[in-house]
Amino acid sequence: MRPPDGPIESCPCLAILGPTASGKSRFALEVALRFGGEIVSCDSMAVYRGMDIGTDKPSREDRTRIPHHCLDVAEPGTYFSAGAFREAALSAIREISARGRLCIIVGGTGLYYRALTQGLADLPPRHEALRHRLQERAARKGAESLHRLLTRLDPASASRIAPADTLRAIRALEVRILTGEPLSRVIEAQPFRRRGPEGMLRVGITGPRDILYAKIERRVDAMMAEGLLGEVERLLRAGLLTGPARKAIGYGELADHLEGRCSLGEAVERVKLRSRHLAKRQITWFGKEMGLQWYSIGKEAWSNDAIQFIQRWHEKAQPNP
Repeated sequence: MRPPDGPIESCPCLAILGPTASGKSRFALEVALRFGGEIVSCDSMAVYRGMDIGTDKPSREDRTRIPHHCLDVAEPGTYFSAGAFREAALSAIREISARGRLCIIVGGTGLYYRALTQGLADLPPRHEALRHRLQERAARKGAESLHRLLTRLDPASASRIAPADTLRAIRALEVRILTGEPLSRVIEAQPFRRRGPEGMLRVGITGPRDILYAKIERRVDAMMAEGLLGEVERLLRAGLLTGPARKAIGYGELADHLEGRCSLGEAVERVKLRSRHLAKRQITWFGKEMGLQWYSIGKEAWSNDAIQFIQRWHEKAQPNP
């Protein structure tokens, strides 16, 4: 699907970014209701159908009140790239703008956000035969074997990729083998193309780590109470919990439990731990992004302050009569 014609730079957008459990989605819904907006999800796991509870998708009621885009656009077990997200998001932004609505981009997947706002380097497409060979190697010799190969072929990428991160290691090896150049060098030689929405207001929501971690604990417990284990079991039985979906926080851990690799209590604790680690990475990632106006949920009036900030921008962004 190609984005409709028209300059994306002219589409006013609001981005609400930050770590998991900071309350981005709820705040974005409030903003959308107040300013006549529609929401574009910027979440790499919420794109998958059937992965609802564990990705904390908005309820059916909320999706009826406010249109949401870039949700449920791919089947679990498939690979939905940052490039595919960029294309879908740009299309949604233009359509929302054409309706005279405010586009609100909400999420915590930094790579998706950067792909949207800065474009992507011209990397080779996925090579399924090569990927299959690399996956077979990982299955035979372990993920560490791939990481050792990557260390020899692309030390810079290996230093950034964890030894157990098979997906990213395969992509880096794929680029190195297909182009003859390390991934980092290919990206440096082709800077990100800035072809995203230029008139974007960027709001970051964060908070003290003790508050975020407490919210993560409560949210994981709530997801379990809502039936996350059953959701994972259905996907597992259908053979859909493979690829990136299996790596998603909550899904891989509970699948391990269902397959007898750990107790339920151990799986839930691992979900909470990985969620805390994710929050730390997101804080670091978005802390390096330029132009974000930050608000802390640790401050009582943060929501009102952020609404006023958006209100002033929104009034200036409106076209003159």
